Amino acid sequence: MTQRPIARQRLSRPRLTEAGFGLALTVVAGAINAGGLLLVGQYTSHMTGTVSALADHLALGAWAAVLAGLAALLPFLAGAATSAMLVNWARRHAHRRSHALPMRLEAGLMLGFGLLGALWQDSPLVIVPAVPLLCFLMGLQNATITKISGARIRTTHVTGIATDIGIELGKLIYWNRGADPRFVRADRGKLRLLAVLLGGFFVGGVAGALGFGRLGFVCCLPLAGVVLALGEAEIQ
Repeated sequence: MTQRPIARQRLSRPRLTEAGFGLALTVVAGAINAGGLLLVGQYTSHMTGTVSALADHLALGAWAAVLAGLAALLPFLAGAATSAMLVNWARRHAHRRSHALPMRLEAGLMLGFGLLGALWQDSPLVIVPAVPLLCFLMGLQNATITKISGARIRTTHVTGIATDIGIELGKLIYWNRGADPRFVRADRGKLRLLAVLLGGFFVGGVAGALGFGRLGFVCCLPLAGVVLALGEAEIQ
């Protein structure tokens, strides 16, 4: 009598809702943004300010500052493009977790950056590439959740989050008179999600300021662990 081979049990992966995944990434983005200011004196997710400063410096002929602005903007664009390629490749090959590859890449780069910074904190080998690398990570992360959520959620674009909150608040307090067919109704679910994302970015910023202020580059290591865990999770 032959025995049937024992089927391997598939290990269950942690499951997250799309909103939960976006919130976790927003907290990480807030922490990295605060850490960038403390470590290298520059916000790394604020492309609105970067482009505005780039235009000002170009008009004034401050070429060194122009190059510094491009060193932030171009890596952010490259990170977003890299995410789009990885997510589309995963979808083309029918991978269930299309977010896994960009999350693994972000975690690996963050881990390497944290280790190098911990070993050679004041070395130009760490300081010089810090802004381009962090901007690349922000572009990579923001594009990933944008692709996953169909552009409903962004993790670094706080200006857009605040604008959408204002729009929904305007709808919420709008006075609908009579039986006007053009009834204005706020999307309360969207408003709650946006408020949570804004709060998550703020909480991440506080945690990042405290963590990077006390630990320096070492604070990248737990953030890398969080991002890696998110990459291994299933999104419902």
